[in-house]
Amino acid sequence: MAVKGLKDIIRLVPMVQRSPQSLLWMTYDREADVLYVNFRKPSVADDSELSDDDVILRYADKELIGYTVLHASQR
Repeated sequence: MAVKGLKDIIRLVPMVQRSPQSLLWMTYDREADVLYVNFRKPSVADDSELSDDDVILRYADKELIGYTVLHASQR
């Protein structure tokens, strides 16, 4: 039995390998159209910055701990 979307998931592998972090957790909220990418769990930020391309960079103690990608389906 083939897993639906498996080829799409496999295409993510090179991007994950290029990540500056070795651990990634991703969650997509379809209703809000937001992709959450976290480099550690728990990922509680104490600061954040909105980039020009609608990506929120989240920090804890000045360390980047994840991204929040707004309007994810439009990318």
